[in-house]
Amino acid sequence: MSIDIDWIAFVQVFVAALIGAVVVVGCYALGLRMLVRSGRAPVVAPAEFTDAITVVTEKELAKAAKAAAKAAKKSPLSPTQKRLALLAAYASFTTCGVAVLGGLLLIVFDR
Repeated sequence: MSIDIDWIAFVQVFVAALIGAVVVVGCYALGLRMLVRSGRAPVVAPAEFTDAITVVTEKELAKAAKAAAKAAKKSPLSPTQKRLALLAAYASFTTCGVAVLGGLLLIVFDR
């Protein structure tokens, strides 16, 4: 019994996965950067798990939210620049979602 490996197909899948990962991670990172730049830094309350190593207290969460609000007020960008950064963030997140959806469609419909 002999196993034949189509190395060209293997390389194509590897390159496609690598490009897809770079696009998704890059677009998400750019979207977060533009979101912060627009003055809308995401402050997310941490989930509390029973086996958590560190637990963020309400005081620390309030301090982080206050620091984010202070940083948003110090922004040197004009309101128009902030609006453009927010639109760029939304466009970047949309590109990220479309890339993920396209990958899923490729898997589901085998094309």
